[in-house]
Amino acid sequence: MYMSYTKNPHMPHVRMETVRLYHSGWSARQVGRYLGYHHTAIMKWFRKTPRSKGRIIPTLSSKPHSHPHSLKPKIVKAIVKQRLKHNRCSEVVHQELVNQGIRVSLSSVKRTLDRQGLIKKKNPWKRFHKYEIRPEIVKAGDLIQVDTIHLMEDIKSRIYVYTLIDVFSRWTYAKAVPRISAGNSLKFVKQAQQKATFNFNYLQ
Repeated sequence: MYMSYTKNPHMPHVRMETVRLYHSGWSARQVGRYLGYHHTAIMKWFRKTPRSKGRIIPTLSSKPHSHPHSLKPKIVKAIVKQRLKHNRCSEVVHQELVNQGIRVSLSSVKRTLDRQGLIKKKNPWKRFHKYEIRPEIVKAGDLIQVDTIHLMEDIKSRIYVYTLIDVFSRWTYAKAVPRISAGNSLKFVKQAQQKATFNFNYLQ
């Protein structure tokens, strides 16, 4: 939290009384000598006099308006523009800026995207999922990877191709089907097991 530069509860009233003396005809130097403040402070308080002619001039926060090492608006704009262009990650955005001759650190890119609300953060309410440890691959069948490929025949129809590969031996098996489902997936794996010369121990 940013604190004000003084905690004196009477200062808002003192500032307003100082301005009233200035309005009564005293010079800023006379008021400063009389109350023990520098004349430049008197003039600053005079410029902050509320238009409503209130009874106090409130104490403002001592928080600085800007940081001397903050990124220039031009660089911030370039970071946001590059992010929105292809919606890539911070590392890719940083490299693209470097290729364009813009010198900025990766951490600055990440902070800027975070401040602009352009980083998708992890949902704290997301359910925890326990993931299985990848098995040690020492022989054929220790890890079999299964996936599907979609081939478009026309705008309304497509062909699905089941693919299977053994990570150790690079043995592959594929089959085209009109549609995919849990039953067809299991049937495909069983057919591949019959064709293979080794047992499938772990499917991914």
